[in-house]
Amino acid sequence: MSPTEASDAPDRPDLAAVRAYLLDLQDRISVAIEAADGAARFREDVWERPEGGGGRTRVLAQGALFEKAGIAFSDVTGETLPPAATQAHPEVAGRSFEALGVSLVFHPRNPYVPTTHANVRFFLAEKAGEAPVWWFGGGFDLTPYYPFLDDARAWHRAARAICEPFGADIYPRLKRWCDEYFHLKHRGETRGVGGLFFDDLDAGGFSRSFAFQRAVGDGFLAAYLPIVERRRDHPWAEREREFQLHRRGRYVEFNLLFDRGTLFGIQSHGRTESILMSLPPRVAWAYDWRPEPGTPEAELLDYLRPRDWLAEEAAETAGKPSEVART
Repeated sequence: MSPTEASDAPDRPDLAAVRAYLLDLQDRISVAIEAADGAARFREDVWERPEGGGGRTRVLAQGALFEKAGIAFSDVTGETLPPAATQAHPEVAGRSFEALGVSLVFHPRNPYVPTTHANVRFFLAEKAGEAPVWWFGGGFDLTPYYPFLDDARAWHRAARAICEPFGADIYPRLKRWCDEYFHLKHRGETRGVGGLFFDDLDAGGFSRSFAFQRAVGDGFLAAYLPIVERRRDHPWAEREREFQLHRRGRYVEFNLLFDRGTLFGIQSHGRTESILMSLPPRVAWAYDWRPEPGTPEAELLDYLRPRDWLAEEAAETAGKPSEVART
């Protein structure tokens, strides 16, 4: 997957279509999350960026199900790209740019309901007299605190189903990319159980690439909400809450140290409140804290590494030895 010049593609990028899709996606997910929560509503802020463009940020706070849920649409433009973009793509240096996307992070109140993140985005860089350079990116991932094997497998079955119409090799590649990207190098662990991640998407031209982005965006709720419904009424107490706050610290560390979207937003002088909406409302750090061996908290560590969840499931179905975890 690499940036594509429109002159080499069978069709040219349609910014209006991408923008319309992303705004509609934000609306549809907002409605579904308010319905799932059942108590709180999203607050909406429409903002403008002095250097060009703006966005629409929605945050739901202190709901019955979600302690904090944020979903933001942004469409920013500029004449100078920040280092976060040109370092990875020197070919776009000196071009004007437009970057559109929808990004969301949901932090449930119940520690047995996993946090999730999803993002779909489009980038266009132009220069007079030259063909525009463009690409898609995005994906989704799941961050459980108390993991369930059934949930991890269902999440990855949904991810594979999204990818299958586009080629048998897509899911394994994007699953591996997700494991590598959402990796806390300083902790030696993944952020959660992974999912899909892609950037610089060129899948046979604009129309096909856009179709894949839509499949990922449209498939997110179908992957996440069934897990929420299975776990939302699971009883919990202060022990689970404290562990949730501890693990949220890892989420903050990743977003501030490694997340490309955060770096791009800050370096491009985006709206700080919207960029940092992904952070949880409460978090805790304890010096050198380690879970007791054999506890449910210690069990999480076996999930925080790259695992082929669907191969394990297939082996188990075939009657072969497989790893055992809570269901």
